[in-house]
Amino acid sequence: MDNYSWSFLQGFLIGQLSVIIMICAFIKYFIFSDPSTDSSSSRSKRSNSSSRKLHKKKSTSVLRNPPPLTTATILSKTYYNVHSHQPESLDWFNVLIAQAIAQFRDDARTDGAILDSLNKVINGPNKPDFLDTIKITEISLGEDFPIFSNCRITPSLEEPGKLQAKMDVDLSDVITLGVETRLLLNYPKPLVAVLPVGLSVSILRFSGTLSISFIPSQENTSNSTTLTFSLLDDYRLELSVRSLVGSRSRLQDVPKIAQLIESRIHAWIDERVVEPKFQQIVLPSLWPRKRTTREHAPDTSTDSDSIDKGSNYRDGGVVGGGGVGAGAGEGSTRSGGSHRSNSMRQRRAPLMTAMHHDYPTP
Repeated sequence: MDNYSWSFLQGFLIGQLSVIIMICAFIKYFIFSDPSTDSSSSRSKRSNSSSRKLHKKKSTSVLRNPPPLTTATILSKTYYNVHSHQPESLDWFNVLIAQAIAQFRDDARTDGAILDSLNKVINGPNKPDFLDTIKITEISLGEDFPIFSNCRITPSLEEPGKLQAKMDVDLSDVITLGVETRLLLNYPKPLVAVLPVGLSVSILRFSGTLSISFIPSQENTSNSTTLTFSLLDDYRLELSVRSLVGSRSRLQDVPKIAQLIESRIHAWIDERVVEPKFQQIVLPSLWPRKRTTREHAPDTSTDSDSIDKGSNYRDGGVVGGGGVGAGAGEGSTRSGGSHRSNSMRQRRAPLMTAMHHDYPTP
C-alpha cells in the first residue's frame, strides 16, 4: 500500500471518528441531560449576578440628600424679609377658626359632652375634702370669635436657627361658668357647719400676643414635628366674679373671693402657656394614606329640581305669576292646555283603533 492510499485511509477514519464523537456528545448533553441540574445551575448563575447587582445598588443611594436648609435659605426661597415685610391681617385664618369654634359650640349644645366633662373634672379625686358635690348651674360658651391680627415672622430667641410667628389675639365676649356647692366644716368633729356657696366666673376680655413655632419633638424617637405655642407675659384678662355665700343672711359678691379666684386663674395660665413655658402638640404624618381618604356625597338637589320643573311643565306649563303679564300667562296656559289635549286625542285615536281590532269586544 502506497503512501497516498494510507493518508486517505487515515483521513477517512479520523473524519468518521470525529462525527461519532459529536453525535455521542449531542445525545448525552442535549437529549439525556437532567433539566433540573441545568435550571439550578442557570438560576444560581442568575442569583449570583443579581446579588452582585444588589450589592452595587446598595452602595449608591437612590434618594439624594438635599443640602441643609437654614433660616436664611427658607426666607430667601419664600421671598420673606423679616425686616421689611408688612404684618398680615389674617382675615382668612379668623374665618377658619370661627367655623371650628362654631362647630364646637354646636356639638356642646347637642350632645352635652362639655357638661359631662366638666362634672368629671370638678368632682374628680382632686376635689378638696371641705367641699361638697359641685353642681354646675350655668354654662355660656359665648357668641363672638377671637380675632387674630398683626402676624409677623421673626427668628426664635429660644431656638436658634428656627422661625416663629407672632400674632395679636383679641376676644371680647361673655364666657360664663356658674357652680354651686357647700363648704363643710369638719373641725372639731365632722360636719359641724355647712355653708352654701354660689359662684359665677365670666371672661369678658382677653388680649395678648401668641407665639407659634415648629420644632422637632424631643419626647419620641420618630423625630416628628411638634407645634408649640405660648403667650407673652403682657397679656390682659378681664374677669367678672359673682359670689353668694350663706343660706339665710347671704353675702353677695365678696371682694376677697373675687380676688382669690382671679389670682388662681392667672396663676393657672402663667404656669402653663406664658413664656418661658409653652405647650406642644405632636403633628401627625401628612403623607396621603388610603385609610384617611374620604369622598363627598353626591349632590341630588339638581336632579330633584329638574324633576320638579319637569312635573310643573307636564302639569300645565309655566305657573302663572304676579306682576306684568299675569293675564297673558294664564291665557297661554289655557291655550297650551287645549292644544295639548287635542294632540293627545289625535295620538290616542289610532291606538284605540288598533286595540279594538286586536281585541274585539264579545
